[in-house]
Amino acid sequence: MEVNPRDAARLGIADGERVFVVSRRGRIQARAWVTDRTPEGVVYAPFHFAEAPANRLTQDALDPISRIPEYKVSAVRLEKLD
Repeated sequence: MEVNPRDAARLGIADGERVFVVSRRGRIQARAWVTDRTPEGVVYAPFHFAEAPANRLTQDALDPISRIPEYKVSAVRLEKLD
């Protein structure tokens, strides 16, 4: 999961550290990749890794006409593992 260096510093998260990514729909564990590729205030996680199934964090809504999933954007918070 990509996290901006400023966000990582504020949260005390080191590059490569495992964290919880939590939304109101679910929680997954992921390894933090601290990178400036992702803007401050935004995290990015690919959806295709079975060991960190990011789809658990998003809603199941479909476009009513095309029946394809809505764009995958969800509010999340990061929590350090104890």
